[in-house]
Parts: sequence; structure tokens; C-alpha cells
Amino acid sequence: MDNRQAIGSWLSGPRAAAEDMGIEFGHRGERLGLPASGPGSVAPIGRRFGALVIDWALCMLIAYAFLAQGNQQRAGNWALLIFLVLSLLTVGTVGCTPGKRLLGLRVISEDGTRLPLPRVLLRSVLLLLVIPAVIWDRDTRGLHDRLARAVQVRI
Repeated sequence: MDNRQAIGSWLSGPRAAAEDMGIEFGHRGERLGLPASGPGSVAPIGRRFGALVIDWALCMLIAYAFLAQGNQQRAGNWALLIFLVLSLLTVGTVGCTPGKRLLGLRVISEDGTRLPLPRVLLRSVLLLLVIPAVIWDRDTRGLHDRLARAVQVRI
């Protein structure tokens, strides 16, 4: 392997380097029995992040308008609680938050059923901690989804 190949494999990441060596990973969600694309496939990271931004903006708007009395720091603190309640109520009942619904996403259990409320609570609390949400597996599921045995899919 010359220097260009070594640098190229380093820049493209470990998955691309392993695939170059002939290791087959399959598509995202294949281990979970999900299709490669279309409805029911693992939701793309960009859409999931966009849904999170929409939900957070909605929570900040509610907190600032009704609870913060003009204080931005207080609005941020209230927004965390509102986000938790919003997530529990919406994901626990219909399977998606307003942001996820707008972007065509849904949270389901690994077996394809609705996520039970205790697992929704675990997932939501871990999401608020941020760090579990940015540690991904090869299916691009965050640690918060893995621990709650959940997956975000396209609808």
C-alpha cells in the first residue's frame, strides 16, 4: 500500500477501508430486517437532525412565550422539560414528534411495533443528555435508540 492509499483510507474512514478489503456490511438496517430504502427503512441522519431542530425550536418558542418571562436562560431550561414532555406524549402515543412527522419519520421498536412508554422515557432522557445520541452504530442508530431498542424509520 503506498502513501496515497493509506491517506485515502484514513480520510474515508474505517468502514470504507474495511469495504475496500472486501468486508461486506450490507445496508443500514439490514441486521434489523429493514429495507434498504423507502418506507420502513432507517431514517437518514439529515432528516433526523432536521426533525430535532424543528422540535427544539418549537419547545424554545413555547418556553419563551409562556414560561420564561423574557429570560433566555430560563427559556432554555424550560425547553428541556417541554421537550421531554413533548417526546413522551407524542412518541409514546403516535410514534413521532411534530418535527419527525413534518419530515416523514417515526420511532418504532426493533420488532416493528409501537415503542412502549417506559422505553420512550428512557430514550427521551438519554436524548436530553446529548452524548448517547451522537454515538452511533453501523446502522446509524444512536446509543439512546439502541438502549431503548428503538429505530427511527421513514414513513
